[in-house]
Amino acid sequence: MNSSESGLHLKAPKNPKTGLGRQGRKHILTRKISDGTPRPPTSVQAAGDLRSAEAPRARSPPPGPAPPRRAAPSAHVSVLHRLSPRPEPTHHLDQPISEPGAEPEPESEPQHRDFNVVQASKLRGSEARSWFARQLMLPEWMIDVPPRLNRDWYVFARPAGKRCFVVSSNGTTVSRLRNGSVLHHFPSALPNGARTKDVSGPAHVFCILDCIFHEPDQTYYVIDMVCWRGYSLYDCTAEFRFFWLNSKLTETGACNPPSVYHRYRFSVVPIYDCDQNGLHAAYAGAVPYGKDGLLFYNKNAHYQTGNTPLALVWKDENCSQYFLDTDSKGQVPSQQQVVLELQEDRKLATSDDPPVVLGYLDGDILQKSGLRTGTLLRFAINDGGVRIVDGKLEIADVNYAGKANRARAFADSYSKVFFQYTARHSPLKIDDLVASVQSSQDQESESSDIEMVQ
Repeated sequence: MNSSESGLHLKAPKNPKTGLGRQGRKHILTRKISDGTPRPPTSVQAAGDLRSAEAPRARSPPPGPAPPRRAAPSAHVSVLHRLSPRPEPTHHLDQPISEPGAEPEPESEPQHRDFNVVQASKLRGSEARSWFARQLMLPEWMIDVPPRLNRDWYVFARPAGKRCFVVSSNGTTVSRLRNGSVLHHFPSALPNGARTKDVSGPAHVFCILDCIFHEPDQTYYVIDMVCWRGYSLYDCTAEFRFFWLNSKLTETGACNPPSVYHRYRFSVVPIYDCDQNGLHAAYAGAVPYGKDGLLFYNKNAHYQTGNTPLALVWKDENCSQYFLDTDSKGQVPSQQQVVLELQEDRKLATSDDPPVVLGYLDGDILQKSGLRTGTLLRFAINDGGVRIVDGKLEIADVNYAGKANRARAFADSYSKVFFQYTARHSPLKIDDLVASVQSSQDQESESSDIEMVQ
């Protein structure tokens, strides 16, 4: 597949900007984020290859990890929480493992470079799941239109399916889900992804792709590239990574139909500049997969593990079957459901870093159930149980519904809880996004006209 077939239009690469467009955060708890200043690629060869090629017209940013959770007993009771009037940040201690078999050390940031994927692949069981569960970059939910959406962001239709981390190394390929568990173990045409003379290589040659596995056509749709042939792209901009993805993936034959040594097909997704044409193409254009909303990536964002406001997800009923969260039977419950993590002092917190405390578990429930710190708990929000005060979300009336599904690795993020609430009451619509893009383009046109007159 060439770049034009993927929806990416190549042009000469431009110098990355140092300023980041940030999501308008009138309703989101302010958090410190990276200034997004692009840093050089980790290898001279990577930079040289990029300069000799052409850059695509569109691309996107990242998603990320969270700590492992432990299970605890459940009980169905109605409980009124005493909630903090404002979200209270706390520090979360769980971070990636620094050595095989070692216990997680308290760290301030994920140390993905101190313990690379080749070493992590030797881990087994819960240690492996714990490490890999923290490696994805996770988008926040768009609850407000970010400024300069038309200039600083890419957009593409998110494939419906299972988000996963795909690693090719030591002559095999392994995909892992968001919770770190193995989805597939298979040979592929990715570098060092199969035991054949064409693709095998030394141990230091490995690849990491951020993918969504689309069950109907058994295809891995690649939405980001994290490492290629051992070269780290964590500190490269989304613009660089998307170009690299589109120029390198097809060279390997990974986009070819399945074969004996290439069990699943890989495919890139069409990515667009988020101007009016690009937004319309992503929202209404035909794609070979089922859509599950739109993903927006800041062009200058690095691949940051964990939740990041520099990657955003947005949905409505026209571009996603799962606009509103569904239960285990695929039905939309009458009440909004939230999953929060039980922390010390009965705090109920989101998966953000730092976590946002949305309430406290009733002491009687805690004593009777024997729930432990780190357990993920499920709640149903009663009618009128959510308020927006000074642009912040407050939850005042919920029913405790037991432990969350054991397959879950994370609590809900603050932005997801907020998005699901507004989706039920006053959703952010595609017309709002179009109007924002049009307004920005009109202002830029007027500014250009003024400069010409002067």
